[in-house]
Amino acid sequence: MRELSLNVMDIAQNSLVAGASLIAVTICENDENLTITIADNGKGMDSETIERVKNPFYTTRTTRSVGLGIPLYKMACEMTGGSLKISSQPGKGTTLEALFVKNHIDMVPLGDISQTIQLLITCNPNVDFVYTRSLGEKSYTVDTREMREILGEEVPLSSPDVSLWIKEYLEEQDAGLKEFAD
Repeated sequence: MRELSLNVMDIAQNSLVAGASLIAVTICENDENLTITIADNGKGMDSETIERVKNPFYTTRTTRSVGLGIPLYKMACEMTGGSLKISSQPGKGTTLEALFVKNHIDMVPLGDISQTIQLLITCNPNVDFVYTRSLGEKSYTVDTREMREILGEEVPLSSPDVSLWIKEYLEEQDAGLKEFAD
């Protein structure tokens, strides 16, 4: 994929298919590395399935016999000198931790991660997301459980006004992180 944010979308979609009601996406960036962690409380996988999902010719989908998401994500990590770790327990959920070496020539851009998170939240209003973004020592967190508490039951996260607010808030927070880093 041309942007890591698209990989995040793909992995989050896997979490949704696995029945997750809570998905945490954490982006940690410093001068040398970028770490993307995606954790869910979905159905999880046994150790045999963890090994199989790294194979592009394994998928649980019935519409095709190829599953390229995780193998391509793993390749993107390893091409930079980084790594992909998958840990999972049946019935408890799955965590993927991707480490990228930022200054490597094969480093793929992160892309518009704010838009990816906004889309995940507004297109899946019945799923909770916790998004944490850190750059060096500065960070922020967006937690849809807190949003729901403030908005109440009558205002869905998929509402156009809420979606616009999420978009603007994420952009504002990202700008603050970049300003701090400069």
